Amino acid sequence: MLLATPVMRALRERYDAVYALTTPAHRDVLAGNPDLAGVLTDDAPFGTMAGRLRAERFDAAVVTWATARSAALPVAAGIPVRVGQARRIYSTLFTKRVVVRSELGDRTTHWTQILLDYARALGCDVADATPSFAFAQADADAAAALLARKGVAGAYAILHPTRGISAARERWPAHHLGELAGALRAAFGVPVLVSGTAGDAPIADSVAAAGGAQSIAGETTIKQYGALAAAARYVVAMDSGPMHVAAAVGAPTTGIFALQSDEPDRWRPLGPATAIVRPSYPCPPSHRKETCPDFACVRALPFEPILAAAGGLLAGRPEG
Repeated sequence: MLLATPVMRALRERYDAVYALTTPAHRDVLAGNPDLAGVLTDDAPFGTMAGRLRAERFDAAVVTWATARSAALPVAAGIPVRVGQARRIYSTLFTKRVVVRSELGDRTTHWTQILLDYARALGCDVADATPSFAFAQADADAAAALLARKGVAGAYAILHPTRGISAARERWPAHHLGELAGALRAAFGVPVLVSGTAGDAPIADSVAAAGGAQSIAGETTIKQYGALAAAARYVVAMDSGPMHVAAAVGAPTTGIFALQSDEPDRWRPLGPATAIVRPSYPCPPSHRKETCPDFACVRALPFEPILAAAGGLLAGRPEG
């Protein structure tokens, strides 16, 4: 969702108002986006949603990741120009069809550029493909209150040690990542906050305990996390949505890509100050993030490249 925001910005070149349609769970990722006239929520039966969209009299619909429902809704809503994926069973529902470059063997083009091909089908493009993430003053106030509760009065850093794969939580090497938290704290001299969702709390708590850090897992909304990241001295994160949020709000962000299948060129964080740590462990080809049996690459993750990447981002950055 976040990586699709450059598409929304590109569409502003041609259209006076751009709206996003998303699920209730993802609405907060887009709320407040300055390129959007509004965020619509797909929270009703198909016929009801089609009627809502029809009433808006949209000129075009861009479906950046189609399902049968999202492909059919613009047709049912009477939207005349419809851009979506080619080579799908429902592709005939689109008036302009885009072949996803990765399906042709492209493994290095960043995903934002792949998504921008949908806007280019309408003659729209944007030079800066940095994703947009907005938060309000209330989110910053809530983040400041959380820091006060944690006793953090000055500079701090964030470590996001998880990847949002709930099925893998019991196999995730939390203790080693806790040692990483300790190494970061020793190297840069500021407290480390360990972030995550409420479901990640057991991992975050273990990481914090092993590294002399503090867990904030489950204690923020995604907007409040963005506010925390924006004010952080630096962020170190496993390849994840929060990694992209931190980069988008301007935090010096180091993204860790541990598995050989992680494709860091495609998924690297984009922002004013970012770095990546590429895979070095010899993973078997069959080991992917959704199915890896042991995450040996994370368990053996060397700290030196991570510290070097984070330190490189901080070089010359004012302490404030």
